[in-house]
Amino acid sequence: MAGALERPERTPRPAAGRGGPRRRPAAKPPPLAYTSPIDLLAGPAQAEPLLDELVRLGTVVRLTNPSQWDAVVTAILRRSVPAGQAARKHGAFFAAYGRGFRTEAGEFALVPSPRTVLVLSDEQFDAVGAAVDRLALRAVAEAYLDRGGQWTIRGPACLAKKLAEVPYLGSWAAAVAAADVTGDFSVFPHGDPAVRAGAGRVLRDGLVAEDGFEEQWHRWAPTRAQLHALTLFTLTWAGEEQAAATPPAAP
Repeated sequence: MAGALERPERTPRPAAGRGGPRRRPAAKPPPLAYTSPIDLLAGPAQAEPLLDELVRLGTVVRLTNPSQWDAVVTAILRRSVPAGQAARKHGAFFAAYGRGFRTEAGEFALVPSPRTVLVLSDEQFDAVGAAVDRLALRAVAEAYLDRGGQWTIRGPACLAKKLAEVPYLGSWAAAVAAADVTGDFSVFPHGDPAVRAGAGRVLRDGLVAEDGFEEQWHRWAPTRAQLHALTLFTLTWAGEEQAAATPPAAP
C-alpha cells in the first residue's frame, strides 16, 4: 500500500525450552597449574633432605587466581603480619565491604571493588584492622581503575615490576600478587618467612642465617623452572603440615 510505514523487524527472542528460559552458560573456571616433582632436580647435599620430603607430594596442582585485583589486595593485607593474623584481617575486610554469598560451605565474600575501596573512610579501614594498609589499597585501586587492563598482557616478571611502580605497594606485595595470578613462583619473594619456615621445618640446622637465605635458595635452584618448583612445593608442604596440625572446627 502506497504511503504505508514499514514496521521494523524485531529480533526474535530465543525460544524457551520445556524447563523454562535458557540458562546463561556457566562461567569459565580459572586454569589449573600443574607442577611435576621432576622439576625438583638434584641439588647440593645440604638440600637433599628437603628435596626428598618435597618429592613425596607428587604433582602439585594449584588454582591460579583469576583476578589481579583480588591478588593485589590479598598481598597487601598479608604484608608484615603472621599468617594467622593476615587471614583474620583478610576475612574481616572482605566480609565487611565485599559482596557476600551463601554457599554450601558457608558464607563467602568477594574482594571489595576498587570503587568501594576508594570511598572507605580511615575509620572503616581501622575497624577491620587494615589501617596500615589504607594508603596502599587506595593507591592500587586508583591504579587499577586507571590502567589495570595494561597489566594482563605482561609476563610474571614484567607484571611484578609494573605492580611495584604503584605507590605504597612495594616489591614484596607486587611479587606475591604476580605469582598468585600467573602461577609462576619463580617471581615469588624467596626470602619470605613462609618459605624459610617451611624449609626450616625439614632441614632445621641446614639453613644459613636469614640475611643469606634468599641467595642460598637461588643456589639450590639455579634455573627458573627449578626455582618455581622448589618454592611452590615448599609452600605446599608447609601448608599441608599446618592443616594437618590444625584441629577441625566444631560443628
